[in-house]
Amino acid sequence: MADEAKWYVVHTYSGYEKAVAATIEKAVENRGMQDLILEINIPTEMVTELTDTQQQKTVERKIFPGYVLVKMIMTDDSWHLVRNVRGVTGFVGSANKAIPLSEEEIASLGIERHEIILKYEVGSTVKITDGPLLDFLGTVDDIEADKGRVRVIVSMFGRETPVDLDFDQVQALE
Repeated sequence: MADEAKWYVVHTYSGYEKAVAATIEKAVENRGMQDLILEINIPTEMVTELTDTQQQKTVERKIFPGYVLVKMIMTDDSWHLVRNVRGVTGFVGSANKAIPLSEEEIASLGIERHEIILKYEVGSTVKITDGPLLDFLGTVDDIEADKGRVRVIVSMFGRETPVDLDFDQVQALE
């Protein structure tokens, strides 16, 4: 059932984001709706500001003031619970229909991190499993976890050639 849960954007009065999130969490707990409303998130970032006295101060700032993200399974009960919280003006969407965030939007916001466990590391010998270099063997030269990319050094025509591939295009040799 949790696979049906999607991220929705809830519009709130500006400055009420934390109060709305806390109220939703309390209402979910009181009504036993943890299976419908799974997670609440207020996207923030750490920013370094210069004060009047030229000192640097690191503060947490909301990325989207006036909005709270809620991962939930949309039912009449869950919709009413969130919609009727004091400070909520509605869901982002059209008319009375809330529109969930797409997978691309969720990834770009960095709300959900999907942990990838690699069976290889820098220096490991791997086999390329996709693309024009299918079945070539190479050595892992660099891993860019944030981009999901790996650089493999492949020997072609007597020369070592670096090839950038996605994580799922290589496989560790056993």
